[in-house]
Amino acid sequence: MPHMAIEYSANLDAKVDMNELCALISRTILETGLFEPGAVRVRAFRAEAYAIADRLPENGFIDMNFRIGKGRSAAEKKSAGEAIFAAVTDHLASLFATPHFALSLEIREIDAELSWKKNAIHPRLRGK
Repeated sequence: MPHMAIEYSANLDAKVDMNELCALISRTILETGLFEPGAVRVRAFRAEAYAIADRLPENGFIDMNFRIGKGRSAAEKKSAGEAIFAAVTDHLASLFATPHFALSLEIREIDAELSWKKNAIHPRLRGK
């Protein structure tokens, strides 16, 4: 389980290709070497309603919530977070050229006793 949920303000539709951003994040997660390909999920959710900072209409945001299972050291989690944040920051450099964009990332560790999963993708990818 590494699941990345991206929430973003609707006014970014014309500025960010969310499919491309999801693919970049997926590649970056896998490049860390900390997660199995069959477990990676990256998805984006458009926020239609929002109020950001001083409520200027050009203000936009992307909030990334990265949920992972237990089993990685603090250094590994920090390294993964830094890699993801750096890749996304670089990809969105044009948005940072304006004073109207905010980006955030949080890593949350999931308690295995309170998380249920069934994944038919793992056996297929592990059999390669």
